[in-house]
Amino acid sequence: VNRQWERIFGTGLVKTSENLGSQGEFPSHPELLDWLAAAFMEGDGLPAVEGRPARPWDMKAFLKLLVTSSVYRQGARVAPEALARDPDNRLLARFPRVRLPGEIVRDRALAAAGLLVPTVGGPSVRPWMPEGVWDDTSRYGNLRGYMPDTGPGRFRRGMYTVWKRTAGPPTMLLFDAPNRETCTVKRARTNTPLQALSLLNEPTFLEAAAGLARRMVAEGTDDRSRLARGFGLAVGRAADAAEVDTLLDGLAADRATFAADPAAAERFVTAGSAGRTLGEVTGGMPASEFAPWCLAANVILNLDEFVMRE
Repeated sequence: VNRQWERIFGTGLVKTSENLGSQGEFPSHPELLDWLAAAFMEGDGLPAVEGRPARPWDMKAFLKLLVTSSVYRQGARVAPEALARDPDNRLLARFPRVRLPGEIVRDRALAAAGLLVPTVGGPSVRPWMPEGVWDDTSRYGNLRGYMPDTGPGRFRRGMYTVWKRTAGPPTMLLFDAPNRETCTVKRARTNTPLQALSLLNEPTFLEAAAGLARRMVAEGTDDRSRLARGFGLAVGRAADAAEVDTLLDGLAADRATFAADPAAAERFVTAGSAGRTLGEVTGGMPASEFAPWCLAANVILNLDEFVMRE
């Protein structure tokens, strides 16, 4: 129960989820933890799921209880008096802003782009990774010379990514995924420049940006509506006028840059093409016209609000 609370709210009712017991931190809400544990074991007090009543040890019902609670549905805006009283938000006066795990950041980008393959089950897949990523830790067999998938497998959910214990996917490691050499109960959550560089430059995210750009162009009627549509797809809320104005200014500047250098536009839009032709990437638009939209989508996918849950 404490681990699932930590999964949803970022911090467990017992903060030291890796050390739950007499040596760990005392629960912030001990009575709530007891009640949740009893409800989970017995099924009493849990909501119905998919038209059926909750059962004992019903994880779906327990998670539904958490995400439909009033404490989960709070806003993340910080009130000065609450911040002064409870800077760590242990009393949950607001929803805690939580940076998403690396797997979910990748899945969210592909979903916004309309590229995510929702197929459930099946063998592991090999999305893009840097050249030679396994070579230093593999002497023999087919683990050397890693070759990424070129078909729809590269767009499977992050949980299906093949993982070598001593050399995990670098982008996921940048977003604090453990390397799986030791058991890890609680992941760290950091905020580093390398994460932003990955979102801006990693081929998977460039391909996601191109997919989001195609959706923006197809699903909008003018520059403003297209940028607003892309923002909404990525962030999950409507952009305000100031945000769209900022994106419009960037779009105009990028148009001038790429119009003056069509070769740079072509290099940019094909950087994450994964074997697609230029026409397939741009949707038939000239590269110099498509590249500004692709770069606008790239910026949207790098927003702090995109990688956070709040």
